[in-house]
Amino acid sequence: MIIFFDDRPFKIVRTNQLTGDTTQFDQIVDLRLEKLGRNMLLGHILFLNSTVTTAFQVIQLLEKELPNEMLSITMATKEKVEIEDKIKAYYKVIKAAGGVVVKDGKWLFMYRRKTWDLPKGKLDKGENSKIAAVREIEEETGVKALIRGKICTTWHTYTLNNNRILKRTKWYLLDCVDDSKMEPQAEEQIEKLDWFTRSEAKSLLINSYSSIRYVVDSLSKLPNIKEL
Repeated sequence: MIIFFDDRPFKIVRTNQLTGDTTQFDQIVDLRLEKLGRNMLLGHILFLNSTVTTAFQVIQLLEKELPNEMLSITMATKEKVEIEDKIKAYYKVIKAAGGVVVKDGKWLFMYRRKTWDLPKGKLDKGENSKIAAVREIEEETGVKALIRGKICTTWHTYTLNNNRILKRTKWYLLDCVDDSKMEPQAEEQIEKLDWFTRSEAKSLLINSYSSIRYVVDSLSKLPNIKEL
């Protein structure tokens, strides 16, 4: 599970999923040996031996005041399911869906609020994620698309009317069926749409969100991605 707090990733992984290479972390803290403190939230942090209790202590620290110096947190644990269940119970979960549409080896991106983004939106009542992804893409871009497969799921937090919200977004890979009516949805503040190659997207996503870069990185790791 990966949750974005103000676009900074908070990952929950099983201890046995950690690889031997930990050079990407600025700090590695064993929570069996050290007491958790706000002063630890600097750079890219790996917490070992995380529990439900320590995971929630970190979340509460992030909600109180997100440190500017904190870039990412990875919590390695044997209690992954328990932590994820408690997080979902702690927040009000809102479901959304979106995706990457492909046409002739190019990917569809939209420019909104001075940032490159991917089309996505909330599920309607009783709607499933796949149907919502197709509908939202067509509403926001005018492009009709057909789902090929799942890319990943992201979560991010925000506050709405004093409620803690955890937004779950399921991301899909889609093939373009018809883009003859492609047009940005002005009501959603979408300024423009365009198709980009994989290499062009890498430069483009410098001006994007960490969560969107995570989706594109997850897409790049899918089998047979060289065909796109």
